[in-house]
Amino acid sequence: MDTPKINAYAAPEREPLSMLENLLARLHDLNVIGTALSSETNIDKLLENILLAAKSITHADAGTLYLVDADKQELMFEILRTDSLNIQMGGTGGARIHFDPIPLYVNGEPNLAMVVTYSALRGETINIEDAYVAQGFDFSGTKKFDAKTGYRSRSFLTVPMRNHEHEIIGVLQLINAIDQVSKDIKPFTKDDQHLLESLASQAAIALTNRRLIHQLESLFESFISLINTAIDDKSPYTGGHCARVPALTMMLAEAASRSQNGSSLHGFAMTDKEKYELKIAALLHDCGKVTTPVHVVDKATKLQTIFDRIHLLDTRFEVLKRDAEIAMLRAQMAAGGDHSALDQARKEFSANIERLNADREFLRRCNSGSEKMAEADQSRVRNIAKYVWHNEAGEQADFLSANEVSNLTIPYGTLTPAEREIINHHIVVTIKMLESLPWPKHLKNVPEFAGGHHERMDGTGYPRGLKREQMSVQARMMGIADIFEALTAKDRPYKTGKTLTESLTILGKFKENGHIDPDLFDIFIREKVYLTYAQQFLDPAQIDKVDVSKIPGYTP
Repeated sequence: MDTPKINAYAAPEREPLSMLENLLARLHDLNVIGTALSSETNIDKLLENILLAAKSITHADAGTLYLVDADKQELMFEILRTDSLNIQMGGTGGARIHFDPIPLYVNGEPNLAMVVTYSALRGETINIEDAYVAQGFDFSGTKKFDAKTGYRSRSFLTVPMRNHEHEIIGVLQLINAIDQVSKDIKPFTKDDQHLLESLASQAAIALTNRRLIHQLESLFESFISLINTAIDDKSPYTGGHCARVPALTMMLAEAASRSQNGSSLHGFAMTDKEKYELKIAALLHDCGKVTTPVHVVDKATKLQTIFDRIHLLDTRFEVLKRDAEIAMLRAQMAAGGDHSALDQARKEFSANIERLNADREFLRRCNSGSEKMAEADQSRVRNIAKYVWHNEAGEQADFLSANEVSNLTIPYGTLTPAEREIINHHIVVTIKMLESLPWPKHLKNVPEFAGGHHERMDGTGYPRGLKREQMSVQARMMGIADIFEALTAKDRPYKTGKTLTESLTILGKFKENGHIDPDLFDIFIREKVYLTYAQQFLDPAQIDKVDVSKIPGYTP
């Protein structure tokens, strides 16, 4: 094993000092260490730094940091270091620790036989000059280790780590204090003990604070998941959208960070905190949909509300057919024996039935929605609307109501302008919800990132009509992710998922007409973000071979 690198908390080289000067110098080092520990955000690195700092200020050759598992009532090995044996286990760079946890209770009784469990259970510091002659503790495991490795475990200093609620959360155990002049093993002094107790207190608070922050972040993300679950349960067709857009947004962010081609995004980079901020914004980008009526979100056909009203039209057609048949029978009765009149009545009836069947099938096709409804088809719907039928009350009425005509003549998709406004309003609600929250400094941009994914680069988007230069790069990323996910989504009630080529062609046209950010679009293609996403989320049938030279707006 390689010789361990000198840790960041190693005491600086000094000329020989008096006892008082040495203590003051070590107190200074302790303050520096405490400040450094409080700024560390990675828990694994924090644990490692705690042990390295403890070894440094006491000049210990070896040490182990244990954490208390309150649920299992065990002490878990977290970090183990022995300089003279070049042993590094646990932490950010050490080998995996294979030792079993140490039980705090055996057969329901406190395990007071071992130094570390005694310290954890009693909350006391234990300072032992020589483990081989010490009484009252079981050092059989230590002696077996020594016999196997040739090591000599002599002086022990074991200190509990107590948090702000006076709970024992861990134990620091140091072995073999080294005399800095003779290099011999010596007992840990009272000053060593006081310094380590002070460090253990600071370390416990730093560790508890970091754990609390992680717990709060986890709780916050769980609340986000709760909101998305509510949207999911309300509308299964858009549930996957809340998970896929964040994934695609982060893929594009990573691609933009590593792209070095000459564009306005050259040199763009995000810190871990900024990536987390973007992730949270992406997870919340559609939270306002929790207020959107489900019959609008899930509107699969033009006549759908709580149910698809096309079946009401089927009933009306049957009434018209009945009326046509009655008219034929009356004409035949009036004709008497006139065969020519009888034949004419039958022909008119057949023609009426054929026309009504054709009209019914036509309205069914219209009801399904399309990317473009022809003007002639819209006119035909209005003509059919003028048919007269006898309604449930026996009164004559127009075949289609004004609302039905309005829906059946929707030129694009299945939503009326009013319903489109309801859908679009979700982003207004999203912004309102997010801006009402007291965001901490590192998440203050979440409302802007999340609230801008329906804006357009030319300023014709909504809800604020922002232009490209008024938007953050992150908001522009989310705009592309939102569109591409919607194009390829296969779980929408009103369409099937498009292939990569179809989706990128539409996205390229959006670049050309000022809808999306041109530089981010180029990165999306050049870095094959679309393919990385497709391999994770799309059906194999959607992943066709893309000829990027034919994608509008993109120059390889």
